[in-house]
Amino acid sequence: MSNSAYILDDRLLASVGIRFLNYILDAIFVILIFAGLCAFTGILIGLFGWTELSIWMDALGNTGWNLIIMLLYFFYYLITEGLFGRSLGKFITGTIVVNEYGEKTDFATILRRTLCRFIPFEIFSCLGTRGWHDSMTDTYVVNKKALVEEIKSFHEFNLIGSSEVI
Repeated sequence: MSNSAYILDDRLLASVGIRFLNYILDAIFVILIFAGLCAFTGILIGLFGWTELSIWMDALGNTGWNLIIMLLYFFYYLITEGLFGRSLGKFITGTIVVNEYGEKTDFATILRRTLCRFIPFEIFSCLGTRGWHDSMTDTYVVNKKALVEEIKSFHEFNLIGSSEVI
């Protein structure tokens, strides 16, 4: 009997609604992180009189602030999905990023996935079954609890008929 590998079942994929909720929740968390960093910087400026920092922040303009937000998004997804396989939004919705075998993806794949998020109009690709950041990196967003149960059942089924070693 061959010991075949588990291949992800499409019915475990997160729905478009759950994916959209993940996006909204992650956007809220990035905004909260941004607000926290701004407040922390304001406290530093007030406590230590770092007027140069205040002048630099005033001079950033829209382009500078947009770049800072983009960097926050980049590091947010890179760190959360790189370390845990899921962002904070995915923690809340019970979803996780995996490869086609239902396993946590490696850091290089998460880096490529995060970079793909910055392709213009990529957000609209999520209106289909999978976004470009998924399809271009062979990753899937699935319900974690259902995946764990599915893999457990798969391995238990493969044990049927095998001889027990004592």
